[in-house]
Amino acid sequence: MTERGEGLTRRVTSKVKEALTQEERPENSADDGHSDSDENDGDDKSARLTLMEEILLLGLKDREGYTSFWNDCISSGLRGCIMIELALRNRIELEKAGMRRRGLLSRKIVVKNDQPTGDVILDEALKHIKETQPTETVTTWIEYLSGETWNPLKLRYQLRNVRERLAKNLVEKGVLTTEKQNFLLFDMTTHPLHDNNMKQKLIKKVQESVLNRWTNDAHRMEKRVLGLIVLAHAGDVLENAFAPLSDEDYEVAMKRVRTLLELDYEAESQKKEGGATDVMWAVFEAFNK
Repeated sequence: MTERGEGLTRRVTSKVKEALTQEERPENSADDGHSDSDENDGDDKSARLTLMEEILLLGLKDREGYTSFWNDCISSGLRGCIMIELALRNRIELEKAGMRRRGLLSRKIVVKNDQPTGDVILDEALKHIKETQPTETVTTWIEYLSGETWNPLKLRYQLRNVRERLAKNLVEKGVLTTEKQNFLLFDMTTHPLHDNNMKQKLIKKVQESVLNRWTNDAHRMEKRVLGLIVLAHAGDVLENAFAPLSDEDYEVAMKRVRTLLELDYEAESQKKEGGATDVMWAVFEAFNK
C-alpha cells in the first residue's frame, strides 16, 4: 500500500511539474526574445544580452572602455531600450486605443505582469511604472527614467548609473573587463572589450539585418533586431556597426535604415495591434517626433 501511495504521489508530482513547465514556457520564451532562427547559435552568449547591453556594447570604445564624451543621445536611447525590453518580456503594454483611436504617444503604459524579470535595471523600472498612478505615456517614462523632467517630485524615478551597471553586467558575462584609467585630475573605472568575438557577432547581426537578410517589411523583421537598429540610431551608436562596411554596402545599409526611420509608426501599429509591438512602435515614435 505504501509503495502504491508513493508511486501515485510521484506520478501526481510529475504531472504538476509538467503542467507548470507548460504554463511557464510561453512567458520564458517571451523573456528571452531570441526564438528566431537567426539567433539560435547554440550557447552563443549574445542570446543572453539585453537590448540595453547590446546598445552599450556598440557604443563602447574597444580599448578605452567607455562611450564617447560627446554622445548625449545614448542615455535616452537606453531608456527606450528598457521600455521595449519590458514589453518583449510581457511585463508592460499600451492601454487600448479605444473607439477614438488615440495615437501611440497618447496611450498610457500599463503593467501586464509584475513578476520580476531577474534583471535589476528592468525590475527597478517596472517597480516605478507599477507604483505610479495615474499611469504615464511612453514619452513621459523615457523622460522620467532619464531624469529629464522639470518636476522635482518625479526625479525619484531616474535610473542612476545605468551605463556603469550595464557595463558590470557585461563584465559578469565575460564580454568586458574592468580597469582604472587616470585622466590627470581623476581616476575613472573603464571597461575595455574582453571578448572581441562577441562584439563582432553583434556587429554582423546589425549589418546583415539591413543587407543579406533585409526583408523590406518591418513586420517580418525579428522584433528585437528591429528595436536594436532603430534605438542604435537614436542612441547615436549605429554608425559604429556600419563603419567596417564598404562604401557601397554602407550606402545600401543607411538607405534601408532610413526606410525604417521614415515609417508611419501609427499606421504600422494598426496593421498588427497589441502586445510588445505597440510599445515598440510608441518608443520609435517618441524618438522620431
